[in-house]
Amino acid sequence: MGILIKPIVTEKMTAQGEKLNRYGFLVDREANKIQIKEAVEQFYNVTVKDVNTVNYHGKRKSRYSKSGMLKGRTNHFKKAFVTLAGDDKIDFYSNI
Repeated sequence: MGILIKPIVTEKMTAQGEKLNRYGFLVDREANKIQIKEAVEQFYNVTVKDVNTVNYHGKRKSRYSKSGMLKGRTNHFKKAFVTLAGDDKIDFYSNI
């Protein structure tokens, strides 16, 4: 599996992409900012100006069922917010 897992396509990230030229990605938890920058530049052929990362830890969840109380947690994940330089744009819908 590569460093970039999938892009974050939400209303908030779409607005930031149009206004601030910033795009979000779910990335590998072990990846650092330099690796993320190189992966985005190579995959989308753009110039990256800045990379910000956020680590999210999985929440504990529980629910009741016929077989009793089920416990677990959601997955840990890491997000990267990439700001592009100049007039570069990423179009996530061009491959559809």
